[in-house]
Amino acid sequence: MPLTTAPDTRSPGSTSAAVFDLLLPHHRSADPSHAAPETFRLPLRRITDFVRADEPVVFTLPAFPCKSPNAAKVLGHLPDQGEHLSLTFLDTLCRDIERIHAPGARVIICSDGHVFGDLIRVPDEHIDAYSDHLRNYIREANLDRLAVFDLRDVFGNLPHDDKRALLHARYAPTLEALRAEVHAEDHTLALYRGMTRFLVEDTADWNGTRSALQRECRRRAYGVIQRSRAWGTLVAEHHPRSVRLSIHPQPADSAKFGIRLLDTPDAWTTPWHSVALRRGDGTWTLMPRARAERYGRLVHRHGRPSHFEERA
Repeated sequence: MPLTTAPDTRSPGSTSAAVFDLLLPHHRSADPSHAAPETFRLPLRRITDFVRADEPVVFTLPAFPCKSPNAAKVLGHLPDQGEHLSLTFLDTLCRDIERIHAPGARVIICSDGHVFGDLIRVPDEHIDAYSDHLRNYIREANLDRLAVFDLRDVFGNLPHDDKRALLHARYAPTLEALRAEVHAEDHTLALYRGMTRFLVEDTADWNGTRSALQRECRRRAYGVIQRSRAWGTLVAEHHPRSVRLSIHPQPADSAKFGIRLLDTPDAWTTPWHSVALRRGDGTWTLMPRARAERYGRLVHRHGRPSHFEERA
């Protein structure tokens, strides 16, 4: 007698909870305590909407912008093993969801490098090359539950500066409103401070004083957050039903779910600000290139530097 698979008789609510349980271990939060699943009300509600409709759960993730311009952090301006592992993780997560919810899931990677390339001082041609590599890798590795969405999908072949100006004019909060929020909300203040720190670390060839650099990066941090908010609003407009993910730490009651792509030493490290190191036990972590060089040997793949492997 042939074996058959019993139909899934779980309710939409229990199926949604099971899907969310797959996300929860990867929550990226600045708070070391573990929030209960029911506190993530909005992400869970959006997952439930897809489950009730018997449709694939659609996640949007503004991320994978470009490599840091700081050569002490990264191996170059193209994606490397850190990005490849992260993309594979996202595709695997979708496949795991498919075992619980038959229509499965997909992640739309909203590559946001061009959104603030001028503010983070990365050439637009480097951002194009980075985004194109992501698309090529997704195709070649058969990560068919992933897709890439960027400003080219919205504004076509307009010059990059024109795209940024249109995005900012249509969607960005005012500087006055953002300053007030930074002063009033701890979460926004932490984001502003973290962004300022990244900009200081990533600024190359600075000839002024340290205090002048701090002032310059504080100014640019506001611009980056304005554009990031604008991009988030545009993404929500184009994908209004999606479950919103973020690579930044998010509190449990946020509309967005902060997700950790790989093992990292803190809540802020990303593959595009670091390199991947394979430990002796086969696990992976991320760290700045200058630190990885002390622990491991550089490995090349396809003629390009890829990652580090821990020395015995």
